[in-house]
Amino acid sequence: MGRLVRDDRKATVTQITTRYNQSMQNTISERTTRQILKQMGYSSRRPHWVPLLSAKNRKQRLQFAQAHQNWTIEDWKNVAWSDESRFLLQHSDDSVRIWRKEHESMDPSYLVSTVQAAGGGVMVWGIFSWHTLGPLVPIEHCLNATAYLSIVADHVHPFMTTVYPSSDGYFQQDNVPCHKAQMVLRLSISDWFLEHDNEFTLLKWPPQSPDLNPIEQLWDVVEGRFASLMCVCVCMCLLVLDM
Repeated sequence: MGRLVRDDRKATVTQITTRYNQSMQNTISERTTRQILKQMGYSSRRPHWVPLLSAKNRKQRLQFAQAHQNWTIEDWKNVAWSDESRFLLQHSDDSVRIWRKEHESMDPSYLVSTVQAAGGGVMVWGIFSWHTLGPLVPIEHCLNATAYLSIVADHVHPFMTTVYPSSDGYFQQDNVPCHKAQMVLRLSISDWFLEHDNEFTLLKWPPQSPDLNPIEQLWDVVEGRFASLMCVCVCMCLLVLDM
């Protein structure tokens, strides 16, 4: 039974019991299967969702951790965190469950990989630091290089110069293509940051690392507010239809 679980962590009790009984002379019930799995230390749990990482991504994340392992809380207070996020009107099914032991929660074999910004919905860009919240900027359609440069000039620059007037601030951005794309006028996003490197520093950020960005905690709050707003809108629509 241990082999059956290790071969297919997503198997249901019914499937495990059926496969077990196919190779045994004395069959067992699903109740017995549950009891045996419990005695072996297994329980049915939801898998952790983590970014889909390549070997190169893992290496760069490790290098980032090593480069900043001695930073203090005071150092991190100088970082302004940013990100764009899409809030979906419909969510994917998260009912997948796996069999694992308590200490196996972060084993790569039992994780479910995700990709960023999947699906349709409302997209926004935001920024915050230890000291204050920044603006929440709605994004129409997709975030291309032109739109991102406008956000950087209109929102990042005044935020950094106001919050960090001593030019000791770090601006964090992820590595989506539009952040590095070349502009028609031969001005790239990287060039813009180089022109303002005397005002703040661009934090070198490892790719595919939304889980390292504390702004994700704020997105959880925004998503809750958004869901509440959607419920209110639906109720109002139903009231209007009833009238």
